[in-house]
Amino acid sequence: MNSPGTPTFDQIRIFLTIVDLGSFAAAARKLNRAVSVISYGIANLEAQLGLTLFDREGTRKPQLTVEGRALLAEARSISHGFDGLRAKVKGLLDGLEAEVDLAVDVMVPSERLGKVLRNFATAFPTVQLRLHVEALGAITAMVLDRGAAIGISGPLAAGVEGVECIAAGSVPMVPVAAPDHPLGRMERIPPGAGREHTQLVLTDRSRFTEGQDYSVMSPKTWRLADLGAKHALLREGIGWGNMPLPMIEPDLVDGTLVRLVMPDHIGGTYRFAGVWRRDAPPGPAASWLLDQFVALGANDKELEGMGDV
Repeated sequence: MNSPGTPTFDQIRIFLTIVDLGSFAAAARKLNRAVSVISYGIANLEAQLGLTLFDREGTRKPQLTVEGRALLAEARSISHGFDGLRAKVKGLLDGLEAEVDLAVDVMVPSERLGKVLRNFATAFPTVQLRLHVEALGAITAMVLDRGAAIGISGPLAAGVEGVECIAAGSVPMVPVAAPDHPLGRMERIPPGAGREHTQLVLTDRSRFTEGQDYSVMSPKTWRLADLGAKHALLREGIGWGNMPLPMIEPDLVDGTLVRLVMPDHIGGTYRFAGVWRRDAPPGPAASWLLDQFVALGANDKELEGMGDV
């Protein structure tokens, strides 16, 4: 069996430059080498592989052989891999993180999150991102426990020892129910009516929310650790509760949920905060993420109160 040798990265770069520029002379100018050095590099590469890569006979421009065309995609892949490696090393030398763990409150609008992360992928192509979506106090707990470098938390982060915070916008919370729910069928909901029906409440198991309720009106509650499950149960008419407006706007439009006009429970504002450990300030990529969330949240409209979660 024939066993090819191992080409050097310089040989692969010479090969690709000739392909891209169309001649040995152009490649020599691009790489600041003599034409003889370029020819020697290709001859060595062909010897290493045991293949002829360029047809040099009967044409002024070297043409790829069948074997050369077959290897072109692999050569480009190797080149891109080296470019990525060099970019990552440069980032590390410049203090750029190799990866960032980001914890985000489930209430953050998906459109906003998607926009930030799409721009992040463009701005920091060498930085790996690990995204954690949690609820309530779990965001701050992850940051304190070093499970995440930064977080976009709800209002529970304020005043937690060891955590720095910066305002990062808000989202309106509105009470809703299915149109066939008893509250959903009422044109005028009398004060106290919410107490007579099951309220769906988002919860988590972090130490920051243990034993605490936030704007829970009804003594009848279902506690849910997943906002998507709460959304689904509301649509099924199982109970009523507050939801972030951006998430349920399509439901209000198509009538699968109705907004409840409750004189004693009008909803409110769920405020976000960017958080990080005081003794572990975020690096360049993590700081960029925080700045993006702060900038996008600067124009959020605020209502009074936090609303039930």
